[in-house]
Amino acid sequence: MTEGIDKGLLPAGLQDILPPRAAHEAEVVERLIACFMAQGYDRVKPPLLEFEEALLSGAAAAVAAQTFRLMDPVSQHMMGLRADITPQVARIAGTRLKQAPRPLRLCYAGEVLQVRGSQLRPERQFGQVGAELIGAPQEAADAEAVLLAVEALRAVGVGALSVDLNSPPLVGELAKELGFSEADTASLRHVLDGKDAAAVQTLAGDRAAPFLALLRAAGPIDTALEALADLDLPEVVAEEVAKLGRVTALIRRGQPELTMTLDPVEHRGFEYQTGISFIFFARGVRGELGRGGRYATLRQNGAAAAISETATGISLFMDTVLRALPVATVAKRVLLPAGTDPQRAAALRAEGWVTLAGFGPAASAEAEARHLRCSHLLREDEISEIEE
Repeated sequence: MTEGIDKGLLPAGLQDILPPRAAHEAEVVERLIACFMAQGYDRVKPPLLEFEEALLSGAAAAVAAQTFRLMDPVSQHMMGLRADITPQVARIAGTRLKQAPRPLRLCYAGEVLQVRGSQLRPERQFGQVGAELIGAPQEAADAEAVLLAVEALRAVGVGALSVDLNSPPLVGELAKELGFSEADTASLRHVLDGKDAAAVQTLAGDRAAPFLALLRAAGPIDTALEALADLDLPEVVAEEVAKLGRVTALIRRGQPELTMTLDPVEHRGFEYQTGISFIFFARGVRGELGRGGRYATLRQNGAAAAISETATGISLFMDTVLRALPVATVAKRVLLPAGTDPQRAAALRAEGWVTLAGFGPAASAEAEARHLRCSHLLREDEISEIEE
């Protein structure tokens, strides 16, 4: 049945990552994690699979459509293969680490698999690196999440960064104040995400004006905040706008030159966000470097009902992050003649060389070095560069 199948053919959205990119990605991941840990974020490692009921509970239900499912042959229960690591970290915080002091700072790195890719990210499997700040309701926590991501991305070499701020609850709060049903609010969110002003007018009728004003306000952060401040908004909505302004000021204090924009109606990808959210971009790079924001999670309370607590966090997507970095360079590789003293080889590795041991005499040491992609050759205990 398998005769004739090309074993190098992989399902759409999946790929083999080859040298030197695989090593480069691993190095970048560890540098990102090191940045998080330097600011007090402790690393955790959730499993690839969990029972479906736990994996997709609460806010994680938003990624249910992107989750692969399979039957566990041991327990006979359905399991899900994670499409997003954030809900897993929230589960760990609310169960295994429920007694840990708050605010709780956790970070992680791992692979995720999604049912479908998108136009901007056709990859269905990719690395996700992130950090979660749990149990910190303060606006300074929202700013910390943004600044943490910006610092880490810059540390690994990503340039021309920009951040798009959002407030997913804003449209919902406004619709509620204006008397829209949940179904009509969902329809409004959909056309607002599509930036379809005509459809907004049709759906909202004589109540469309404030939604259209929010739609028009999107743009550079200062201009957008000024436009929103001039609107006659219900008190609860105006407070969301004021919060955006205060968090923006905190971010600017830490990164004065950071380019920031604001889209007050964006909701796609923020289905479980409950407060200020953000997307990271780099000029000239396809797709999002990452995203994050405020969300609600549950913390077990013994036999009593679980306690709701707020959290904010960031998720960076390694496929896009790598596109924002220079092409990986091959490390200095030196071919060692057969029989080279092991202590000499160890000394070279301590100096930063990658050593490849020869296994026997070659007709041409230089040709063998080129064949094995070595840039240098050890000859008579001296390193010489191989000419192209």
